[in-house]
Amino acid sequence: MASFTKRGKTWEYRINRVVNGKRKPIQKGGFATKKEAIAAATEVESKLNKGVTPHLKLEPIDEYFESWLTIFKPNITKNTKSRYLNTLETLRTHFAGVPIQHITKRSYQTFLNEYGATRAKETTRKLNTHVRACIKDAIDEGIIFSDFTRGVSITGAIEAKRDEEKHLNYDDSQKLMAEVTEKLSSLSHYIILLALTSGMRFAELVGLTRKDFDFINNKIKINKTWGYTNKMHEGFGPTKNEQSIRTIKMDPSTMSIFKDYFKRTPDNIYGLVFFSSQSKYKVISNNAVNKTLGAILYKLNIEAISVHGLRHTHASILLYEGVSIYYVSERLGHGDIETTMSYYAHIIKELREKDESHTTSVFKKMIN
Repeated sequence: MASFTKRGKTWEYRINRVVNGKRKPIQKGGFATKKEAIAAATEVESKLNKGVTPHLKLEPIDEYFESWLTIFKPNITKNTKSRYLNTLETLRTHFAGVPIQHITKRSYQTFLNEYGATRAKETTRKLNTHVRACIKDAIDEGIIFSDFTRGVSITGAIEAKRDEEKHLNYDDSQKLMAEVTEKLSSLSHYIILLALTSGMRFAELVGLTRKDFDFINNKIKINKTWGYTNKMHEGFGPTKNEQSIRTIKMDPSTMSIFKDYFKRTPDNIYGLVFFSSQSKYKVISNNAVNKTLGAILYKLNIEAISVHGLRHTHASILLYEGVSIYYVSERLGHGDIETTMSYYAHIIKELREKDESHTTSVFKKMIN
């Protein structure tokens, strides 16, 4: 039977139990209300009644996150790992030595509020995504019993546009396509075209070799990336996840353009499509492509986006045109459908309103 004690402004529970003839009580404090303490104690008692021994060792959240990163995220890219390490340093700063079992939803929300006070909302969201993934595994391991990240409010001093919201509309996409295909005077033009018509990530684009192009079936095989910054692997490397290994169907026009390009240009020792002998990383740089894209969009009087925004433009066009979100997710190489749903929630909402209007008009015609 649990007992509850108020210590200062917080509550603590204590569950009396005997193990091998010895008293080994379980206690935990730091709850803002007695109700929270009762709920936590009830969950522990329920597990004890089922013969499940609760995890009694206190685990500092920064130490657990570091261990979790090593065990559960061994194959992430250097670039992605550096972002997780930034989250680790943030946890060390704000929760140094604080056991994961002592963190409540209230204390975690306070942390997010303080963190977001000087940062963009999207920065806070990304940090919470890392922590939330870690906490889910901590629950699965029985280290904690409730998800203190669930339903938290994401705050930020700047309401910046999320990356996936930075895309071109259909008309502007057509203008860009026409301008790029008319010029095709540099590697940047070719990679911009392919980014728009394939939706590939930049690392996937620069990792393409000529052998990846199937001109008979109009398909491109994506099974590797190329390190184009000092934070990434050197040369060829793995895709972002297993689902990113895919073969996508391409439109005949884009494939015809690249077939002609391959005939007119010499191959290189790596077989890379976007090889650049002058570049430190042997491929065209992300910065160079962004400069070319920026200049084209400026000429067309279109608001600037990055080359990564072309990936989101590609997805947005497909969704607006009624292509299944399941296929879009597969084509983009997302880890799961939830990722796609999360990224393009703003478009899905607009499509829902369109479907809602269409649905009512269908039955209106039937009645009339």
